[in-house]
Amino acid sequence: MLPLEGIRVISLEHAVAAPLCTRHMADLGAEVIKVERPGEGDFARGYDTSVKGQSSFFIWLNRGKRSITLDLKNPAAADILDRLIAQADVLVQNLAPGAAGRIGLGYPELAPNYPGLVVTDISGYGESGPYAQKKAYDLLVQAESGIITVTGTPEEPARVGISIVDIATGMYALSGTLAALLRRAKTGRGANVKIAMLDAIAEWMTYPLYQGAYAGAAPKRLATSHPAVAPYGPHATKDGQVIFGLQNDREWTAFCVKVLRQPGLVQDPRFATNTARCAHRAEVTSIIESFFAGYSSAEVVSLLDAAGIASGRLNDVHAVWRHAQFAVRGRWRDVATPAGPVRALLPPFTFGDADPVMGAVPGLGQHTDTILRQMGYSQAEIAQLHEVGAV
Repeated sequence: MLPLEGIRVISLEHAVAAPLCTRHMADLGAEVIKVERPGEGDFARGYDTSVKGQSSFFIWLNRGKRSITLDLKNPAAADILDRLIAQADVLVQNLAPGAAGRIGLGYPELAPNYPGLVVTDISGYGESGPYAQKKAYDLLVQAESGIITVTGTPEEPARVGISIVDIATGMYALSGTLAALLRRAKTGRGANVKIAMLDAIAEWMTYPLYQGAYAGAAPKRLATSHPAVAPYGPHATKDGQVIFGLQNDREWTAFCVKVLRQPGLVQDPRFATNTARCAHRAEVTSIIESFFAGYSSAEVVSLLDAAGIASGRLNDVHAVWRHAQFAVRGRWRDVATPAGPVRALLPPFTFGDADPVMGAVPGLGQHTDTILRQMGYSQAEIAQLHEVGAV
């Protein structure tokens, strides 16, 4: 049995955060019904055409779901949605600020009739305060949260190269929803789970915030190095570079003795602690790269491996796509899409006794008629709903 088998999720979702939450629920066995706008659908469908003419974002985030189109401003569609919610365990929404409440889908309106329903509301900045009505997109919240100021080079800040705010938000939406379902199993009560994008990424920004508040200065931007650990990052070799990192003074000792073969550095007060090494980062780097200059990258990696020092390669997306760890561990599956099968990685959480669903990516409105028939609508009624533009 899959962990969420028998759970029905209705999702009024678009973009990344809510779809990521519900896709993981679908992988875990939940039935996820994705409500989309007729004709247009989730606007992430149009982000790009990278995957056989389809959006890479949409393919990533929407496998295993069923798509129904509803014009929520149409009274007939509103009645369909009410009937769907009546049979649901979870409602997830990341509509524009205040939109869910205006159409009667806020938790205060739903709870009296559906006391066991878990309603997960995703917003940009929360439901109160001066930013409550502001639209929020990943880049904008990266800026508001300060994450851009700690990312990039010393000369220029940079956006994180993936939709990190949306991803953080989607994962907190998932964990909060699962926690609510776990509590409901004990009490029978539903819940209103609220996640704000700003709150999600601010949690991930806490240690830079602490450093700014209590030490008086935020971490310096060091591109691919770490502002609080040294050595940590890329170091030049005879034919390129090697990326490695040390986590503690014990590893520094092993590195000095077994890799650099300079045991005297262990007791050097400039380098004896991580704090001291960060203060003398340029000197540490110079010593390391002077030694590495006599070795190829492959030889340096061999020395690091023998000393138990962690290292990694600077892979591009093509190298990651071909990564031996995924291939040897069988992490790839084929997933059906409207344009044909595509490869997809298994979800990060795996169960030894059950495989994730990894279902097909739906076409826009692909399951509308099927869902309506399952709800008891006749073929004539379905035809009428199409005629009036409700679906």
